[in-house]
Parts: sequence; C-alpha cells; structure tokens
Amino acid sequence: MSAPPPEWFTAGLPHIWLPYTQMKTNAPPLAVARTCDTRIVLADGRALVDGIASWWTACHGYNHPHIQAAMQRQLEEMPHVMFGGAVHEPALRLARRLSAMLPGDLDRVFFSDSGSVSVEVALKMATQYWLNKGVRTRTKFLAFNGGYHGDTIATMSVCDPLEGMHSLYSGLLPENYIVDLPQDAASIDAFEKILERHADELAGIIVEPLVQGAGGMRFHDAEVLRRLRIAADKYDLLLIFDEIFTGFGRTGSMFACEQADVVPDIITLSKALTGGAVGLAATIARKGVFDAFWSDDPKAALMHGPTYMANALGCAAANACLDVFEREPRLDQIASISRALEDGLAPCRVLPGVADVRVRGAIGVVELEHVENVDTLKSRFVDAGVWIRPFGRIVYLTPAFTIDEADLKTLTDAIFNVLNSG
Repeated sequence: MSAPPPEWFTAGLPHIWLPYTQMKTNAPPLAVARTCDTRIVLADGRALVDGIASWWTACHGYNHPHIQAAMQRQLEEMPHVMFGGAVHEPALRLARRLSAMLPGDLDRVFFSDSGSVSVEVALKMATQYWLNKGVRTRTKFLAFNGGYHGDTIATMSVCDPLEGMHSLYSGLLPENYIVDLPQDAASIDAFEKILERHADELAGIIVEPLVQGAGGMRFHDAEVLRRLRIAADKYDLLLIFDEIFTGFGRTGSMFACEQADVVPDIITLSKALTGGAVGLAATIARKGVFDAFWSDDPKAALMHGPTYMANALGCAAANACLDVFEREPRLDQIASISRALEDGLAPCRVLPGVADVRVRGAIGVVELEHVENVDTLKSRFVDAGVWIRPFGRIVYLTPAFTIDEADLKTLTDAIFNVLNSG
C-alpha cells in the first residue's frame, strides 16, 4: 500500500479468515474505504475500476440510488421477520415478479441466503421429489466437467472433480456422475451411455446454462441445453439450471435459458438478484415439482428453512433491482459491452501464451496457456488501476452493465498491457 493502512485494518486483520486464500503466504488484502459507480476506492485513496462487479453481483454498479432508497425504507419498517408461519409483502411481491419473468410454469419460489444454499435446496428438492413419489433409488445427479455449483457439501459433489477446488474432499462427498457436456459425437455418446446405464439412479441433471462460470468460463451453445431437455424428458429426470452466474442479463438475455427456449424443472438464482447490495438467493420450481410435495402427509413437506430466509431487507433490494432492469436499458447496454469486449480483447489473440479469447454477453475471457503466479498477476492489475481477479489460467471481465466506454477501455487495455509485458 502507498500509505499506512488504517487502524481498523491492522487491528482486525489478525482475526479474519479470508476465502480461497493461503493466509500464511498470500499478500495482505487491500483495505477498501468505499465503492462508487464502477469503482472500488481504497483506504489509501487509490480508485480501481472494477472489472468483475464484485463476483458478478453489482450489475447496476455500486450504490445505485434506487436500491439504496428501497433498502432504507425497508430498514425503517422491518429489516427481517422469520418466514416460518409468517410472510411479508417484499417477499411475496418478489416471488410473484420472478415467476412472471421466468419462462413456463416456474412459479414456486423458495428463498435462501446464498447461491450455494439455493443449489443445495434444488438438489434436496429433486431428491425428495422422487421420495415423495415412492421411488427410493433416484438419489444421484448427472453433472458436467467444468461445472461449478458452490462450496457446500452437496454442491461440491456436482462440481468438476478434477479442475475444481473440491477434490480434497472427495471421500466426504456424495457420489454423482460427472461427464463432458454433450457437444460432439464422442461426448454425446458418453452422455447417452451414462443415462442408459444409470437413469434409474438419477434424480436429475444439473448444468450452468451457456456459460460454466467459476469452472473456467467455458461456453457452450443453446443446442446443448435443448439436448439436455430432451434427455431429461426421455429418462424422466428433473432438469436443474444453475443461473446464479448467468441470470439477470449476464449472457445477453435476462436468463440464459431463454436463448435455448428451454424451461428447466428447477432454476437457481442469486448473485445479481439484489444488484450486489445484500445476499439473497432463490430456488424456483415448476408446478409439477411443487405438486409432489402437496400432500396431507406432513412428512412430504420440504423440510428446509434458513433462518434468514426471505430476509425483508434483501427482498426490498431485489425488488428495487428488478425495477432498475425495467426502467433502464440494461440489455441494450449489455449488447454494447459485448461489442466493446470483442474489440478491446481482440488484440490479446496475438500475444504469446494466449490460448483463447472469447466473449458472450457481458463476459470477456482471455485464457492463457500457463500462469506462473496468479497472485503476481492480480497485483499487476491493481498497479494498473483495475480490479481484475484471474483464477487458474483465466483472465476475465464481468463488469457492471452501467460501465462507460472509457472505463471499459481501461479494463481491456490493462489486460492487454499486463499480459504483453510478460
């Protein structure tokens, strides 16, 4: 840091445990004082252009006044009340709005606190769907290499088993079937053979539609999703779309499933749901899934309920976030960002060590052949005045949809310049 860190930083850092960080060897984190629009302002006065929207959440930029005002009003009325046996207007209005936005009959919304938990709920929901139907053999899932669905126990079991960060826990995790996405003759054949052999063990199929995010920013086309829908119908499986990353405009449409004209049986949402203001997630099921739980038998109920489920403050932020999508031209802005990412990252294609450059919606990716030290790379981006956090061999941009041309150029130029300097 170019100035002495504040007292709160030096006093508090010895007591914090950071995510995905080897605390002994990693450089200290940056001290953040505030956020503004598409910038992170550090305690030492430096301002970084944020290229990843705080892990893809701050879709409208930081501190959007409409979201802040809605949260302030809700804070004064009721920040939270338990959702067991009681409901409130922000949650019911949000559930109604999400149901109206989503395709088909995805109209039963189960709220939770985070993306990982929403996927846990989806897996639990799919498993109990079959138990409630009297089928006890369908307890496994089919997932895909390159996938990432969270860090909790069940979600780790449907992530990429080799490239992901969860192989350490392999003996602890439930056993599921992980195959390549069915994109070519060989992978389609392997996919079909797994289904033929093990369909009677499977509760469902789970996939990140169009883009596998934290597993490597890998893209696939809409035909893959249509193939999954056909297979799920053929073998009577539930199809789960994890749209925690792809939902709310990131791939160019409000939801990625729209581009395939496919309706999943269950969809999970989080990340940009509140515009990056506060944690909230949702697991949304079709009528046929919900009907399997509609019973005179109390044991057929979905026995899950996070303490802060449907947190009123979070629901107010989410409703305000949806207001902004309705009032401001986000999809047009995303299309413009996509074109700018294509143009701005294209020069990286000729750089030594670059394996691929790809763009979809407001996602720009430069995949490297090798990264010697990812922490050094992160530090060099900070020195260039940008907040870009590569993982593995992937340098990527997922900026706020409100970013202006100059800031977006700053980000793409920084990637080119840092990679070009070796």
